[in-house]
Amino acid sequence: MKSYAVRTHARGEVLAREQQLAWRIAEVAADPVAVEPAVSEMTINRLIDNTAVAVASLARQTVANARAQAAAHPYEPGATVYGLPAGDRCSPEWAAWANGVAVRELDFHDTFLAADYSHPGDNIPPILAVAQHAGRSGAELVRAIATGYEIQVDLVRGICLHEHRIDHVAHLGPAVAAGIGTLLGLRREVIFQAVNQALHVTTATRQSRKGEISSWKAYAPAFAGKAAVEAVDRAMRGEGAPAPIYEGEDGVIAWLLSGPNHSYEVALPQAGEPKRAILDTYTKQHSAEYQAQALIDLARKMRPRLGDLEQVREVVIHTSHHTHNVIGTGAGDPQKMDPEASRETLDHSIMYIFAVALQDGAWHHERSYARERATRPDTVALWHKIRTVEEPEWTRRYHHPDPDRRAFGGRVVITLEDGTTIDDELDVADAHPRGAHPFAREDYVAKFRTLAEGIVDATEQNRFLEAARRLPDLGPAELQELSITVEPSQLGPVPAGGIFA
Repeated sequence: MKSYAVRTHARGEVLAREQQLAWRIAEVAADPVAVEPAVSEMTINRLIDNTAVAVASLARQTVANARAQAAAHPYEPGATVYGLPAGDRCSPEWAAWANGVAVRELDFHDTFLAADYSHPGDNIPPILAVAQHAGRSGAELVRAIATGYEIQVDLVRGICLHEHRIDHVAHLGPAVAAGIGTLLGLRREVIFQAVNQALHVTTATRQSRKGEISSWKAYAPAFAGKAAVEAVDRAMRGEGAPAPIYEGEDGVIAWLLSGPNHSYEVALPQAGEPKRAILDTYTKQHSAEYQAQALIDLARKMRPRLGDLEQVREVVIHTSHHTHNVIGTGAGDPQKMDPEASRETLDHSIMYIFAVALQDGAWHHERSYARERATRPDTVALWHKIRTVEEPEWTRRYHHPDPDRRAFGGRVVITLEDGTTIDDELDVADAHPRGAHPFAREDYVAKFRTLAEGIVDATEQNRFLEAARRLPDLGPAELQELSITVEPSQLGPVPAGGIFA
């Protein structure tokens, strides 16, 4: 890896194209380096993971609406949409949209946390859609996904968006554009223009994840993927883009991030260096914001040590700046304490999540968010006794330069009415690579089986899993096997109409 300084260049200060971050990203995407076996295997895991969480959300209104929009754009050859028959092909950018929403809806797939946040699995739906449409092989798809993960992870390591209230999908757009560039074997010039365009049109504020969080939380990454597909299409036709998009005097760094006097350091693979970033990412065992994963496990661990939870006077979660300010009381969002809040809001409230996990000793992607669960009087009472505080040591460990020493958990102190205190801590979730039970292939398959139960019949489950296991060996005509078809009754009520039929 080589680190590059990325800063604003003032008017009249010439920055050669080859020195621009977007060009360096294009160079990584255009490098035909081979994919390492471990990366290929992890790509299969993440494809299974994405499909698992997508099928569990097929009947939800947000997903049904996105699917209906895609179905209004049939195209040949096109791409498949989760839930629909493989022969019902849609224009690839709309398939990317529908599948991206299905994958993100439950906030239940993979994550990478560093200077910023990310769900790198969001790269898969748009890249897969283009691969199906363009007749690419499974091996080409794996190479492309490796690029998407690499670019997004590298940007997340080097450039913090959230401190300036810019949504993290601003790193996803360029990553998808780069991944599609790898998939299609495009020239550096074309990828460069697509990366610039994709970033320009996918910068938005973090209000989508603040206050009353709506369904846009699921739509935002799907929009970024769709926009990236369209950006690549324009670039392939010879259209240009704003440049330098990161370093220009009116560019992203100068006006949306840390300003013209700040320099970021972004490390990227060199020519011939394998793209391994997917191996640094981690998935979720529980359907909640990643920073809640270890705390759910900690609640389950602490529950046997507690008796009557009505005797709890206070629960204080000592944790990192990120956790305190994004899903904790440091966010200052009253909605995070509201029993009538949306599911999207509740999965960004560690106070609610810890209360339910402590009471139930478990977490479920549907039952734990049910309206009757959120409004239960004893749950509300416990929930409102919980607060978070930022502790510098947890913040330091969250950002530790050594990935093997990073911590995404916290320390919990529970005070009972008689003054007794019970405390414990957990660095990382059980499913994390350094956790008590790191996720392996059998765990991804079990997650898929659990979430597909009652939605996808056993024969279809087996067919999909067999195709996923053979991913690197699939021919172009076989990529359609990487989707899932369900009975129409599993797709939920017919959505209300919009502009599109």
